[in-house]
Amino acid sequence: MAHVGCANAQLGNFPSRPIKIIVPFVPGGTLDSVARLLAKHLTESLPQAVIVDNKGGGGGIVGVDYVAKSAPDGYTLVFNAATPMVTVVSLQKTPYDVSKDLAALNQVATFDYILAVNAKSPIRSIEEFIQLVKKDPNHFNYASAGNGSGQHLYMELAKSAAGIQLQNIPFKGNGPAMQSLLASEVDCMFDTSAILPLVQSHRLRALMTSSAKPLPAFPGVPTIESLFPGSSIQGWNGAFVPAATPKEIQLYLSDAIRKAVMSPDMSSKLKDLGMEPSSIAMDAFSEIVKRDLERWGKIIRDNNIKAD
Repeated sequence: MAHVGCANAQLGNFPSRPIKIIVPFVPGGTLDSVARLLAKHLTESLPQAVIVDNKGGGGGIVGVDYVAKSAPDGYTLVFNAATPMVTVVSLQKTPYDVSKDLAALNQVATFDYILAVNAKSPIRSIEEFIQLVKKDPNHFNYASAGNGSGQHLYMELAKSAAGIQLQNIPFKGNGPAMQSLLASEVDCMFDTSAILPLVQSHRLRALMTSSAKPLPAFPGVPTIESLFPGSSIQGWNGAFVPAATPKEIQLYLSDAIRKAVMSPDMSSKLKDLGMEPSSIAMDAFSEIVKRDLERWGKIIRDNNIKAD
């Protein structure tokens, strides 16, 4: 494949050595899979290899801080998802400021969360579920991948919108939480659209999506926006560099990422993961990050949500 070109002389010989994409969580999971997919495509198009380095810890803080304090030369990026990137700063004190210490390069993919119950549950619709919870507010619970996780925060968003109460049952990760739902040990759970195979195989029943528009993969499932206007927030994965990275290098990397994401192969693989490829870059992506920082921050404060 031809190298991504850039005629700007200020780039010098960039890149002249391998580029690292830091994933601020341990290997495994959708975020890591997308980062490795991106690294593979960038390696094929850039003059140098692009490698993934997992630096987990602190709910994503360790890896993000590592990049925020790295040399601003374009050789170290962080790849993160919306909820840990923009919510952790409201959940606990961080040694960096997302808006000041990092520059948004590209939103790589977007995804939505789905509220689901076990297929054996007698609950058939979101309206029925809300009525039942309002009648007996102390009876119902939901699984999450821990306090401050996407599953936790999207449920808090839905609870606020619907005016209902449910008890959070936090697990140490997404896998154990989902197993609990599949075993009918909890009443419901919000998870990403990657649960589609479980819905299609009639192990889970989808009640509502977190999206603004109906999702073709979940026909007939109402959106939170249709039920509670103004409540939808979309999840995303995206790439960032230290804020002081030269603009020419930011533009070069952003263009390379956009071309990788929009390639037929990567685009197809993202859809297989239940995501939609996105080409939103730099200034527009930065505005999305700013908006989500404000919206999630308010939800966290209003509901007095604390990290694990």
